[in-house]
Amino acid sequence: MSLAIVHSRALTGIDAPPVTVEAHLGNGLPSFSIVGLPEAAVRESRDRVRGAIVNSGFEFPARRITVNLAPADLPKEGARFDLAIALGILAASGQVPPPVPERHVFLGELALGGGLRPVHGVLPAAAALHGSGAELVLPADNAAEAALVEGLAVRPATHLLAVCAHLTGAETLPLQPATVAAGEAPDAPDLADVRGQRHAKRALEIAAAGGHSLLLFGPPGTGKSMLARRLPGLLPPMSHAEALETAAVHSVAGRAFDPAHWGRRPFRAPHHTASGVALVGGGGHPRPGEISLAHNGVLFLDELPEFDRRVLEVLREPLETGTITISRAARQAEFPARFQLVAAMNPCPCGHLGDPAGRCRCTPEQIQRYRARLSGPLLDRLDLHVEVPALPPETLAGAPEGPATGEVRERVAAAAARQRKRGAPNARLAGPALEAACALDDDGRALLAAASRRLGLSARAHHRVLRVARTIADLAGEETIATAHLAEALGYRQLDRAVAPDHRAVPAPGHAF
Repeated sequence: MSLAIVHSRALTGIDAPPVTVEAHLGNGLPSFSIVGLPEAAVRESRDRVRGAIVNSGFEFPARRITVNLAPADLPKEGARFDLAIALGILAASGQVPPPVPERHVFLGELALGGGLRPVHGVLPAAAALHGSGAELVLPADNAAEAALVEGLAVRPATHLLAVCAHLTGAETLPLQPATVAAGEAPDAPDLADVRGQRHAKRALEIAAAGGHSLLLFGPPGTGKSMLARRLPGLLPPMSHAEALETAAVHSVAGRAFDPAHWGRRPFRAPHHTASGVALVGGGGHPRPGEISLAHNGVLFLDELPEFDRRVLEVLREPLETGTITISRAARQAEFPARFQLVAAMNPCPCGHLGDPAGRCRCTPEQIQRYRARLSGPLLDRLDLHVEVPALPPETLAGAPEGPATGEVRERVAAAAARQRKRGAPNARLAGPALEAACALDDDGRALLAAASRRLGLSARAHHRVLRVARTIADLAGEETIATAHLAEALGYRQLDRAVAPDHRAVPAPGHAF
């Protein structure tokens, strides 16, 4: 038989479309060509496959070899097709009994000696095969990652000869046992380690309970970064589907799989010199950026105004949609980006605006330019604006005070459970679901209308206040939003208060914003 068909999987974003590897041996001068939109690494597989076949003791056919990767209009990249190409050639030449079973799907890079090397993006392929009855044959170093998908038959191999022995029935490849999820590490930083800052801790609890974005502002060294790094420990545990999707993004990015990190909320803190491509992803072959690597976790942007304004503006769409689409001339890739944004900034360029000692020497024009680096539309998308003031020495020297992380996590989990019954976290409520969950009484409507006029709230900010108020009510175990819940939510729009029509001047000392 001069034609053999082997099945594999490509990688597009976090999707793994099927690829049929067709190997044909024809008459004519010996040659080896690969067609079907292969990029450089795929074309180079000709040399890797030839070396692996010869060094494994097989005969490389001295014929006209054509390998077609179908569908032809799907770009193929990486060395993930090496194993499938080699098996197709061996089956077409009769050295492996054809046909190769359709239920088998092959992934893996070949070494010149025939050994199997790991490839990235295995988890999306494993997830795509779930429930199909297929068996995934892949390098042993990728087996633990693929075995995260429950109910999938994963067969690890270390050498081309072992795969061929499995196909001939001489020796069966073992099934990889299911990977045990390690879950979230219990040694998360304790919220009680942050001295004072009760108002900021309360805001952090609200942000964790409802999935809200948070902006912390205040002088240097007041605990803004400490608070942000304690947010992942307060968040409710990830579901299996969320953990699988998060791991798939990291697999596509080429990060080595670590079972100890399974189910843990990611925390990403890029430097303020990061480019827009580093933040949202990109490249000739699109790869996920920081916002996708923070999917289902926390993205922390310290020194927010120091980021390039054009870089910050790319956050506006994913903050609303939870996805990012990267378009290039030849391809388009979509990555999930449902992250929780936490940002920190100083009140002025020197950071000491409002210091009683009068250390700030920034002019009103300098302060205005500094704050103008953050656009109104971006601030609108930040649910809570919270001041983190400087603390007196006696507070810093005192003993740790509550609440502790475990205590807050319990309250957050209870509030999140109420939101799951409604169908979505409060931060993502929209349309009829928002109106039903955030209905106000007459006093509440009057308060919100008066605050909207005084603060100049946009329609987006108006709805975000309602969502935060709903989270505060959930934390209190209340079915309806009371006036007190709404008043507290309005208290977290401090930057809106700073730029309201009757508060346009730079604040006086003692008032950071």
